[in-house]
Amino acid sequence: MAEITVLDKNFNESDKLSLDIDLTAEKVNVPVVHQVVKATLAGRRQGTAKTKERGEIRGGGAKPFKQKGTGRARQGSSRSPLLVGGGTIFGPKPRSYAQKLNKKVVKTAINAVIADKFQAGKLTVLDKIESNGKTKDLHKELSERNLLPALLVVEQKDSLALRAVKNLKNGKGLSVEGFSVYEAVKFENLIIEKNALEKLSKRLG
Repeated sequence: MAEITVLDKNFNESDKLSLDIDLTAEKVNVPVVHQVVKATLAGRRQGTAKTKERGEIRGGGAKPFKQKGTGRARQGSSRSPLLVGGGTIFGPKPRSYAQKLNKKVVKTAINAVIADKFQAGKLTVLDKIESNGKTKDLHKELSERNLLPALLVVEQKDSLALRAVKNLKNGKGLSVEGFSVYEAVKFENLIIEKNALEKLSKRLG
């Protein structure tokens, strides 16, 4: 059980939030977080690299020179991998780099990254992240409170805060459904709405 201070829109203490998750230092499982981050980055790879094998290259049907009498090694096609303009041996093919992760591993990593931010004093929980949708105003508000770089996590996908943070150089916004361990690790501060944190806590339960 963890108790977290909740702030209002003016960043003044307004409430206490009790969560049924463990945010002690023992829960900061670095190897599991590393595994999830690696899997996230692997899943973002395009995997579209492709080279042609000898059978896929146009031409090369005729024998390039006679079998005997030239002093050269015999060749049956000018598209042999041994010749310039020939195919590639064991070249890359389109493939998926996605790695399978068990649900328990992902849950452990989410718990670990939240616990890490909490222990480091980099977790800010707000009643609601208020915004008029303007990047300039959001940047001013966060930089004045020394909360940048930051990952903002909101409950609703249509929140104006997501629009405001979109052009922020050292910030990013996510809805709670799309919470990413990689993004949470990438940014120093984690700013999250109270309802979003409760939803995240239920996912871990």
